[in-house]
Amino acid sequence: MLIDLSERSNQPELMDDFREGLQRLRIVFDDINRVNTILGGNAITVNAVAKLIAENPQPGYTIVDMGCGDGNMLREVAHLCRKQHIEVRLIGIDLNADALQLAEEASHGYPEIEYQHRDILALQQSDLNCDIIINTLTMHHFVNKDLLHFLEKFNELARIGVIINDLHRSRWAYYLFKLFSLIFIKTETAKIDGLISISKGFIKSDLIRYSKSLPNSRHDIQWKWAFRYVWIMEPNRLT
Repeated sequence: MLIDLSERSNQPELMDDFREGLQRLRIVFDDINRVNTILGGNAITVNAVAKLIAENPQPGYTIVDMGCGDGNMLREVAHLCRKQHIEVRLIGIDLNADALQLAEEASHGYPEIEYQHRDILALQQSDLNCDIIINTLTMHHFVNKDLLHFLEKFNELARIGVIINDLHRSRWAYYLFKLFSLIFIKTETAKIDGLISISKGFIKSDLIRYSKSLPNSRHDIQWKWAFRYVWIMEPNRLT
C-alpha cells in the first residue's frame, strides 16, 4: 500500500532529540551534507542569496542561517561571497549545542562566520539586525500551528528578504529517496529521518496558503530539483 502524503505528518524526527554523542552526530551530518551536495540542495539556497544580493546592492550584508546545524550552508555562502568579493557577516543560529560545536570546529578559517545558541521563535527584532535570513530544511520541523509565527518572525527580522529551501511532500520523492539511501546514506538515522522529513514537507498549495497570511511581503515560490521548493519573501518596508 502506498504511503498517504495528503497531509503533513507530525511524526518527530530522530534528530529532533539526538542523544548518541558528538561523533555519531558528525557522521549523520556527513550523510546529510553528502545528499545535499549530490542532489544540488545547497545550490538552491546559494543561488537565491546571490539573486537577492544582486538585486539589492550595498557595501556589505549580514546573513543569518536559522537552524544552521553544522554550518555547512553558511560555509557555502561564505565561498560565494569570497568569490564575488562581497563583504559579509554570517551568523548561524541553532538550538542544538552539539551541532553548534561541530559547526565551530568545521568553520575554522572562516572569520566571517559566528554561531549563536538561541531559540528561533524567541528572537526579537532588537536581538538581531540582518539583511537576509536563510532557512534550509528547517521549516518542516515545525508543526502547522507554529508555522505562521515562524514565518512572521523571519519577515520581521530580515530587511531585504527571507529564503526558505525545503522539501516537496511527494510519493515520488519518498520512494526515490528510499532507493537513493541504499547507495549513498550510511546511517540509519539519516535514512529514517529523510523519509520522515519528506512526509513533513510541503506541496505548493501549502506554501501559497502560508504566503497569503503574510500580505506585506512579495512572494516567489518555485519548485526545484530534487523535490525542493525555494520560497523567497521580500518584506515591503516603508523606508
